[in-house]
Amino acid sequence: MPHPSALTPRHPSSSGITTVLALSGIVVALMQTLVIPLLPDFTGALGITADDASWLVTSTLLASAVATPIVGRAADMYGKRKMMGICLAIMVLGSVLAAVDGSFVWLIIGRTLQGFATALIPVGISIMRDELPKEKMGTAVALMSATMGIGSALGLPLAGVLYESLGWASIFWVTAGAGTLLFFGVVLMVPESKVRTPGRFDFAGALVLSAALTALLLAISKGGSWGWGSEPVLLLFAAAAILFSVWIPCELKVSKPMVDLRTSLRRPVLMTNVASLLIAFAMFANMLLTAQQLQLPASTGYGFELSVVSAGLCMVPSGIAMVLFAPVSGRIIRVFGGKTALMSGAVVMIVGYVGRVFLYDSIAWVIIGSTVVGVGTAIAFASMPTLIMAAVPITETASANGLNSLVRSVGTSTSSATLAAVLTSVTMSIGAERFPAFDAFKDMFWMAALASAASMLAAVFIPHAAATQGASVPVGAAGELVARGRVLAPDRTPLTPAVVTVLHPGGEPVDWSRVDAEGNYSVALPGPGKYLMVANTAGWTPMAEVFEFDGRTPEHNFQLRNRLMISGTASAGGHEIAGAVVTLLEAGGGYVATSQTDEDGRYAFPLPPAGRYLLTMLQPETEQAMAQKLAVDNRSVTLDFTAPAVEQRSEDSVEA
Repeated sequence: MPHPSALTPRHPSSSGITTVLALSGIVVALMQTLVIPLLPDFTGALGITADDASWLVTSTLLASAVATPIVGRAADMYGKRKMMGICLAIMVLGSVLAAVDGSFVWLIIGRTLQGFATALIPVGISIMRDELPKEKMGTAVALMSATMGIGSALGLPLAGVLYESLGWASIFWVTAGAGTLLFFGVVLMVPESKVRTPGRFDFAGALVLSAALTALLLAISKGGSWGWGSEPVLLLFAAAAILFSVWIPCELKVSKPMVDLRTSLRRPVLMTNVASLLIAFAMFANMLLTAQQLQLPASTGYGFELSVVSAGLCMVPSGIAMVLFAPVSGRIIRVFGGKTALMSGAVVMIVGYVGRVFLYDSIAWVIIGSTVVGVGTAIAFASMPTLIMAAVPITETASANGLNSLVRSVGTSTSSATLAAVLTSVTMSIGAERFPAFDAFKDMFWMAALASAASMLAAVFIPHAAATQGASVPVGAAGELVARGRVLAPDRTPLTPAVVTVLHPGGEPVDWSRVDAEGNYSVALPGPGKYLMVANTAGWTPMAEVFEFDGRTPEHNFQLRNRLMISGTASAGGHEIAGAVVTLLEAGGGYVATSQTDEDGRYAFPLPPAGRYLLTMLQPETEQAMAQKLAVDNRSVTLDFTAPAVEQRSEDSVEA
């Protein structure tokens, strides 16, 4: 295969870019789904146990969870199109290895490599942000989310047809062929983004995060079969907790972190990710419950005893409806914003699940219920990238979307584990066999509905500004360039944490950036021209200035000059007190800092965080003391101590 950067599309069209990127959703869904209905057959074909066969799904899940945030960060730093090509090449290699050798070990290796394809989705959505016109982006993202649904729906019947006609190896040849075609589609149709994040890749952060995610998701996915109280599962949860406790403080200190936790904890991003986890939980339950209900024996009273192929065909309408509703999802996002779209999708899912509790006695009702939930899922998922990209710097869209995809993976894994636990605990006997009772299905329907309702509650806390920005996410242009520089103190030491915001002269937002541990920032500009740039950090007077970027030297440093202070003088009897001890305390009594007055009786402290404080002054020679309250906001404070003259030491001289 040629390297992705070897060819460059000459005249990329919006429709061509959208088609290729949306097809990546189908390829990812097919890769994940084709194996699932054939797991029982692999036990006989390969002579393995059912628990061994489950590793064909678990290995892909773990690989995708590890690869998605890493590939997202690498895409922001080294090129989005390049990383899509690399992921597709790895997926094709994994498919070929699984198909050619045919042993269980090589199947696991192949399925692990296939997991890299999951990173195509967040990276592809970020390319849409960079390359598509604003009015087309919402619909394109919605279409990409919808094609994932139709890919999942097609995977079930296609797996049965391929297995019965050509054997199980054919499913890997199909994914290899689809991946190869998509690779050349990306190379020929998708331009490489010019938006890059400078800096060094956080290899240590990637390694620790990979280990933590592997431990966490392995414990979740295997807890049901190994036992939630078993030693391996408890050790995995403990290992994940320890690794995350190490990783989080390190990420807050590193220059270019694998995941920008400060940005990720901003309310728009945090609440969107919480909603993503809950929607993913509800979405995955819909697919698994529908497939099971359609295939369970009719003797259960609610099953329909369909084959894998027939059950899969019954799920195709859901995928088609998701595609047909993509323009509707895009219009909701464009007109009302991402927050409204997210809540609308959740409402549709709730309606679908409540309907499934009461309407289940015919195949038609099952298809309708599954389709309604699928449409709601498509609307909700379409809104999430727009909300994320409206709340993060343009130079970090791929990594932010990658984190959002990772959160979804946690949601689907949790859904699968919960479903397995519920369906095996609420059962019924038919002859010598035991099957899940319909009460178990009802329990899962209600749980999925509650998860959808909880996602609405999370959406309520997304700030209004972020919600309206979701309707008009900043979109790239042909001349887009990245400007960079540093935020420095007067002595040229880096100031961190600090934020740089860029506006058009008319006040419209362009981009923003949080500086790294070395004071570096990078922002994406639509092209050369004049921009209003603002630098701000705690404890310093913000700096704003108009800067004209010529496109050749897009670099500008900020040197903040005025530090915000608490300052004043100490005097007694009209004379300045030199050497007086001035101490700053929190209102609750906590110690902050101590200073001494100079020869002119002056003292100063860097401005602490906003809040209420106490300031004390002690004159060592006379032991005369004073204390005053003060409130700190974002402005310098001047507070003078004026004590009466004291000729001799006395207990009455102490004033508190």
